[in-house]
Amino acid sequence: MDLTDLRCFLMVAEELHFGRAARRLDLLPATLGRRLATLEDHLGTVLIHRTTRAVSLSPAGQVLVPQARDLIAAADALEHRARSLGRDSAARLRIGAIDSAAAGLLPQILPIYRKATPELRITLEERKTIQLLPRLLSGRIDLALIRPPERRDPRIKLRALLSESTVVALPEGHDLAERESLRVADLADAPLIVPDRPSRPHSHDLTIKLMHEAGHAARIAQVAEEKHTIVSLVAAGLGLAIVPRWSALGTPKGVVFRPLLTPEGQPIRRLHLAAAWCADVRDPIRDGFLDCIDQHRSDIAQTA
Repeated sequence: MDLTDLRCFLMVAEELHFGRAARRLDLLPATLGRRLATLEDHLGTVLIHRTTRAVSLSPAGQVLVPQARDLIAAADALEHRARSLGRDSAARLRIGAIDSAAAGLLPQILPIYRKATPELRITLEERKTIQLLPRLLSGRIDLALIRPPERRDPRIKLRALLSESTVVALPEGHDLAERESLRVADLADAPLIVPDRPSRPHSHDLTIKLMHEAGHAARIAQVAEEKHTIVSLVAAGLGLAIVPRWSALGTPKGVVFRPLLTPEGQPIRRLHLAAAWCADVRDPIRDGFLDCIDQHRSDIAQTA
């Protein structure tokens, strides 16, 4: 029995929706369906009832869910133990980060940390929160810099780091680009480019909620998944976008960024960044990196 197929079954059992489960696993729905079918064929029983309207657990699926969770937990614990034993001599830290943390936080903290630990090998990968959490649980990375998930997993510990401020991306030559800063009300009639909610719920919801709180409905002109795509669409004149301040780093040609402030003139800070790691894994290298962030957090927060 393939443990990946079992993980797919548990994700569908949790979400009861193939599309959401596939996104959380970073799979195509068709691939997820094939894996589940393979597991059902192997076990000789139906685990999931699915129709065009609903997904539900079969009686056998209901019985097997807790046992499947125990099996996956045992496999994860074994993998974590093996990887930690291997790391004792490797002196390596594997960090996963969302795009804004990769652009804004890591370039500030890594030079400081490397001076203190020149022998340490650090590997980095940039992914979305929904992709980093499974990699954390499977032991492929040691630390994740993420948006705090809507649902907390007891297997993962979280530490709040800072809250990023928001800016508005505008095409050069736009009337609002002449201002030094903007308020949400200034965007009332503007076409907006927003992130895809399943993959970037925090950034998507921020735009919708800010417009709603200001008494306006968001005029969504385009939905896109990647931040660099969103900014490129702004440059092409398709609309404006509310993005984290660190997304303004490496500004593409044709785009300007203006701070988005409250009516009282204060920065809007609702995009929270957190560090995440496996609760049952002891790792002094990881803890040392987190301590380094804590020591310099106030200086880094001023740039966010």
